[in-house]
Amino acid sequence: MGDVFLLAFLAALYPTLLAATTVMLMLPHPKRLLLGYLLGAAMTSITLGLVIVFTLRDSGIAQTAKTTLGPGEDIVLGCLALIVAYVLGSGRDAPLRERRRERKAAKGPQGPPRWQQLLGRGSARVTFAVGAVLTLPGATYITALYRIADQELADPATVAVVLGFNVIMLMLLEIPLLAYAFAPQWTPRAIERFRLELRERGRAWGVRVAAALGLLMVSRGILTLLT
Repeated sequence: MGDVFLLAFLAALYPTLLAATTVMLMLPHPKRLLLGYLLGAAMTSITLGLVIVFTLRDSGIAQTAKTTLGPGEDIVLGCLALIVAYVLGSGRDAPLRERRRERKAAKGPQGPPRWQQLLGRGSARVTFAVGAVLTLPGATYITALYRIADQELADPATVAVVLGFNVIMLMLLEIPLLAYAFAPQWTPRAIERFRLELRERGRAWGVRVAAALGLLMVSRGILTLLT
C-alpha cells in the first residue's frame, strides 16, 4: 500500500494545481479562494475516485490487470522520472524551451489561460467550479486506483485509502490554508520567500524530486522482482 501513497505525492506535483495555487496566493483574499478550489477539487476527485475503484473491484478488471501490472511498471515509471531529472539537470531541454519562446513571440502577446482569468475574478464560487473541472483523475491517480482495487480491502478501508490519497494529492491547497489558519501574520511573508526561492531554484527542486521518486520506484520494482 506504500506505493499508493508514493503515487499520491507524485500526483501532488501536478503542474496545473501548482499554477492555480500560485495564482490564488497572489490575489486578494487567498484563503477564500483556496478553500473554494479545494472543495471543488475534492468533490470531483473523491467522488470519481470512489466510483472508479469500486467499479474496478466489482468488475474484476483489477484482477485481470494484475497479470500485466507489477514491478515492471514501477521500473518503467521510475526510469521515466530519472530521465526527466537528467534532462532538467543537464539543460538538454534548452532547445525545446527556445522553440517555445520563438512560437510565443511569433504569435504575439498572449493572455493567460481561460482558467487563470476565471481565478483572477477573486470569487470563491468561481474557484470551486474551476477546481471541480480541472481535477479530473490523471494517469497517476488511475494507476493508484487500480492498485487500491487490487488489494480487495473492506469497503470502509477502501474509502479511507482513497480519502488519504486525496489528502496528500491536494496538499498544495491544504498547507497554505492551515498556515493561514494558525499563523496568519507569518504566512504571507513565508509565501513571498517561497515564490522567490521557486523562481531562483525551481529547476533544481524539480531535478531532486524527480530523481528521488525515480530511485524509489526503480528500487521497489527491483526488490519486488528479487523477492
